[in-house]
Amino acid sequence: MSRTDEASTRDQLLTARGLRKSFGPNEVLRGIDLTLHRGEVVVLIGPSGSGKTTVLRALNGLETPDAGTIVVAGGPDIDFASTDATRPKQKKQKRLALRDRSAMVFQHHNLFPHLSVLENVIEGPWRVQGRPKAEVVAEARSLLARVGLDDKADARPHQLSGGQQQRVGIVRALALRPDLLLFDEPTSALDPELVGEVLLVIKELADEGWSMVVVTHELSFAREAADHVLFLDGGVVVEEGPPSQIFETPQHERTQRFLSRILRPLDGD
Repeated sequence: MSRTDEASTRDQLLTARGLRKSFGPNEVLRGIDLTLHRGEVVVLIGPSGSGKTTVLRALNGLETPDAGTIVVAGGPDIDFASTDATRPKQKKQKRLALRDRSAMVFQHHNLFPHLSVLENVIEGPWRVQGRPKAEVVAEARSLLARVGLDDKADARPHQLSGGQQQRVGIVRALALRPDLLLFDEPTSALDPELVGEVLLVIKELADEGWSMVVVTHELSFAREAADHVLFLDGGVVVEEGPPSQIFETPQHERTQRFLSRILRPLDGD
């Protein structure tokens, strides 16, 4: 059984329905639906400004949608259009309910420059989650070794390459023991020669069964790692399906046009 088939038999971890978000007159999300099963990798692709990052930030509680629902298994159903949704206290509770279940890896690392690599990794699980420091430190060292950075525990972020910093960002997310990993174009800020080392770590996590939503322009990675692909444009899901369908036989003209511009140079390498 393929990893795609296995994912389809697992329980749903997250369901988002009708997500809408505007910034002033600009409607960034116009009714986004997304379903993620446990152990599944969902990849969001599309042109810049299509709403991909806003979807991720909504799933992580960094943005509050104007309307729609998000349901995470074992947690409350969050209805952003409910009467109390606009009250500050309720909005904060909804965001925290999502953030407790997920961890985000950003484009630009966002490491604390004054802390060592190890201190960056343990900050969340120790100070925020309140787990015992000795336990957190031991787990952090194990995770750093897993991505080949066990010798960098005492280094400061400025002493690392961009790829190494992003691997620390991934370890920091893993240390929170989230149900869901969210990646926002994790290689877009890297020099080309450093992209592969980060994508390899993410691919290994996918093979281990981590549940992920990934925004990326690395379409060759999406073809290999994704169980399900959503093509977004203009704040809506234009087309979705398994990678074989989206990349080999896309049905929508807009998807075809986008892929023809992106994939031809890759296929010619």
